[in-house]
Amino acid sequence: MGGKNSLPMKELAAILEKLGFTNVRTYIQSGNVVFEASHKVTAKDSERIVDAINAAKGFAPHTLILTQDSYRRAFASNPFPVDEGKHLHCFFLDRAPARPDVDRLNRLKGESEAFLLSGTFFYLFAPDGIGRSKLAPAVESALGVPATARNWNTVQKLASMLEGG
Repeated sequence: MGGKNSLPMKELAAILEKLGFTNVRTYIQSGNVVFEASHKVTAKDSERIVDAINAAKGFAPHTLILTQDSYRRAFASNPFPVDEGKHLHCFFLDRAPARPDVDRLNRLKGESEAFLLSGTFFYLFAPDGIGRSKLAPAVESALGVPATARNWNTVQKLASMLEGG
């Protein structure tokens, strides 16, 4: 987690370990964490994590926890070529959108871009770069749900970590 509310990944890992999670591993400074739990992880765990971060650092970040099965589904459901990992992005959604504004998404989509909404995953292929995309910054508002995005290189690395790599 970078930016104005900084939380070094070592500190985040320590917070999760204090909460009883095990085998805690982080990847880059954007809040990517892989961990194990002795119980079925629920939304309550997300709240506990936010509360612990707020107590330790004074801010309450939005968190999204995916089970290993859910992450595998996101990985397997990608319809786009994976060889251009920095141009392919997966937006992990809090929940499936009730009323996604697909017309707006299509209006904002660049000529070279393609996207697919699949349940709680939104895939965006942006070969001209996500920084140039007019669609990328509008995904959350057009879908009406909180989301966090990762490029496919990061998605692949996290998938490897989930499998013990």
